[in-house]
Order: sequence, then C-alpha cells, then structure tokens
Amino acid sequence: MRSLTRKFNQLTAKLLDLPQDVVLDLPRMTLIGNMQLYIENHRGVLHFSGELMKLALSKGSLEVRGRELVIRAILPEEVFIEGVIEDVKFIP
Repeated sequence: MRSLTRKFNQLTAKLLDLPQDVVLDLPRMTLIGNMQLYIENHRGVLHFSGELMKLALSKGSLEVRGRELVIRAILPEEVFIEGVIEDVKFIP
C-alpha cells in the first residue's frame, strides 16, 4: 500500500510540476563549500555538539560530522549550520 501511495505522489508531482521534496516530505540540503549547510524539512535536533549533529527526518535521520559546528539559525522545519563540515550521512 505504501509503494502505491508513493508512486501516486511521484506521478502527481511530475504531472503538476511540483518539487518531489515537497510532495514526498524529503529533506532538502544546500551545502556551501565545506563551511555552511542549510537543511529544510527536518523534524528536530536529536543531538548536537561541536563535532556531531543528528537531525530527525520524516523517514530516517541525518548525521553531520565536522569541527567547530554551530547552529546559526533554527526554525521549526529549517536549520542552518556553520563550521568545518567533513561528512553528511543520511540514515534511513
């Protein structure tokens, strides 16, 4: 049933020319060099330190590793991180 719903949502996104991240509730990430990361569609911060940040997503989680990480801005569905970003990993 889930795969049918997902296929229907993908077809709808294509027909209406909508971004799939919006229709399928996927995260959108913008990485600028290795110094800034902007993430949309997160569901909350699970862990944060200067070396590791874990975000909850609708389907899994996101791990960001680096040095001197700081959260510059955080909104209900958006977060902006700065520092030396070394690794970004999506965990389903």
